[in-house]
Amino acid sequence: WVAHYRMTDSIRAQIESFLEGFHELVPPKLISIFNPAELELLISGMPTIDLDDLQANTVYSGYSTSDPQIQWFWNVLRGMTHEEKALFLQFTTGTSKIPLEGFSKLQGMRGVQMFSIHRSYGGAHLLPSAHTCFNQLDLPEYKDEEQLKT
Repeated sequence: WVAHYRMTDSIRAQIESFLEGFHELVPPKLISIFNPAELELLISGMPTIDLDDLQANTVYSGYSTSDPQIQWFWNVLRGMTHEEKALFLQFTTGTSKIPLEGFSKLQGMRGVQMFSIHRSYGGAHLLPSAHTCFNQLDLPEYKDEEQLKT
């Protein structure tokens, strides 16, 4: 109850003023066709993702930079379109926004938290999963680059 009060009721007037101004620019009918991720991209625009910066600021758990799965991962990511990279970033971090200072300042649940790739045990038939609070991708041990890509 306290959290609800602080996040909504105590700032109700400010929320209503913001929405009034926002709805002058974009009618509520138009907003309803977008999900939150699409609306974020619409408002913020498509980011330019520096994969060299992301790679330089990535830590690994259960993998090393020389493992084939990690080499394949970066190859596949580099082959993605601008939009696919933004969607990947949104999937793994919960946002398509890039910190102004670069990926070394990526925010997680505990403040600055680097992007991480963890080995996912359980088989190559699994899909990758993400923990957005921790900027973490769980990557199965795929057998080849094509399997990782699909």
